Amino acid sequence: MGFNTDDVYSACEKLEAAGVSFKKKPDEGRMPGIAFAYDPDGYWVEIVKRAKSNAISNQFNFSQHMLRIKDPSKTIPFYEALGMKVVRKKNYGDFTNYFLASNCESTVEEELGADETKAKVSMMFNPVLELTHNHGTENDLKFHYFNGNEEGKQGFGHIGFLVDDVYTACDGIRKMGYGFKKEPDGGSMKGLAFAYDPDGYSIEIIKRGGIEFGDKKIEV
Repeated sequence: MGFNTDDVYSACEKLEAAGVSFKKKPDEGRMPGIAFAYDPDGYWVEIVKRAKSNAISNQFNFSQHMLRIKDPSKTIPFYEALGMKVVRKKNYGDFTNYFLASNCESTVEEELGADETKAKVSMMFNPVLELTHNHGTENDLKFHYFNGNEEGKQGFGHIGFLVDDVYTACDGIRKMGYGFKKEPDGGSMKGLAFAYDPDGYSIEIIKRGGIEFGDKKIEV
């Protein structure tokens, strides 16, 4: 997952002074100016420079969550069906990053140019979903990523989408054929679902505004 900040170097100095350790400091590796800190559970937290914007005054804002994907020709349409749009993509030679966001206009490089697109995306306050495709994985029938929920390998849990009607949304998702970990009426928590995306990651589908369990309501 990633966080934007105005000054990566200053932010990392403060984190290090507070006892945070790093997988990569800003001046290490082949990508200077970005860092990866470890959270208390050992997850990587990317620290990225925010484009100048007077609209954001806090030191950090949650900017992105990254998932590795096998085949973008399957995964991109899945998330587009959930209302997301590709706002940026970057080919690094042996891998490509796709950045998707909700409630926005499509702003891929072909429309605005690479520099303007990067600046626009890095000024967004709402987080984006970063999908990383390592080239060639789509041609290997046996290749798959761990989804974070396998027995003995639990770590990543799920990402979630708010919808107006869980049942209607799941009817549409069901047609894509990737299956469900939990149908809306399955289990003890009725009215919410967990679908699988093309890589087997769990995607929570939950009603916008909250769901009710008897006399209790969970606000969302």
